[in-house]
Amino acid sequence: MAKALVTGANGFVGSQLVRALNARGDAVTCLVRRTSSLEMIDGLKVDLAYGDVTDRSSVRSAIAGKEIVYHVAGCTRTIRVDDFYRVNGHGTGHVLWACTRQTTPPVVVIVSSLAAAGPAVGGRDGRMRTETDRPQPVSHYGRSKRSGERVAERFAGRLPITVVRPPIIFGERDRIGLDMFRMVDRLRTHVVPGLARYRMSLIHVADLAQMLILAAHGGRRLPAPEDSGAPPGQGYYFAACDEHPAYCDLGQMIGRALGHRHICNVHVIALLIWILAGANETAGRALGRPLYLNLDKAREVTAGSWVCSPQRAIDELGFAVAAPLAERLRRTGEWYRQKGWL
Repeated sequence: MAKALVTGANGFVGSQLVRALNARGDAVTCLVRRTSSLEMIDGLKVDLAYGDVTDRSSVRSAIAGKEIVYHVAGCTRTIRVDDFYRVNGHGTGHVLWACTRQTTPPVVVIVSSLAAAGPAVGGRDGRMRTETDRPQPVSHYGRSKRSGERVAERFAGRLPITVVRPPIIFGERDRIGLDMFRMVDRLRTHVVPGLARYRMSLIHVADLAQMLILAAHGGRRLPAPEDSGAPPGQGYYFAACDEHPAYCDLGQMIGRALGHRHICNVHVIALLIWILAGANETAGRALGRPLYLNLDKAREVTAGSWVCSPQRAIDELGFAVAAPLAERLRRTGEWYRQKGWL
């Protein structure tokens, strides 16, 4: 039984990780803000530590005595670009600093993103990314996650750190993916950016949780800055299933998962995406909250294929998804219906 701290534990990914750690019998402490909703971890066996990754003193207190720290907390949407870097960059630094203040530093697993690495290599429909490729993020979100990775690389000589980069994450309890399921279910329509068959990597949240645990207990660690002989990309893992469908096919897969025979793909040209994103950017600032398709998201949407290889995780961690993509989508849709979300 390990003593673990999970930052961002009340979110979609963090709460699933807590469930997986509970199933292992690990002792779990959740770092949450006092104003946060705890609905996602209600009924789970956890201790609560109140704090924020932007406040390193509260993080240091929460980390005391922990053997593993899963750093899941992050900023994914905001109307202020500085928030991305304050949370994803500086916040990661606070967590790692607090870990170095422990008598026995814990193992740290950082949840980054494929956005930190960038889209497919070699153009809009290039090959899938591997951990040895030079990162080329295209959005503020991606660059902020990469800034957190660079902070981790600087701490690597003092802490055992592994970084996991997931692509699109979906599954039960996911409210962002719910919008796509709703459009397919209600309108029999799937909106596709551009006219090309851009491919996407995905991972179910339960598979991601299992991979994070594998990374904590058996993953390779980031090399110390002075270790010039380390293999390229050591300590990094892409977390994805081994199916990489075209985005235009994903809507058909969701339709079949929901029991619908035919879904109409609506292709939206890049110019219209940018116009809509600009309008949403303005509306989001007026409302005081970010809308999903804003200018930063448009940078990612129009960048082409977002695909990454899980081979290193398969080879080094023994990672394997628990079910095919079609089955995962079916179970997700079924859960949405059971909960009345569809």
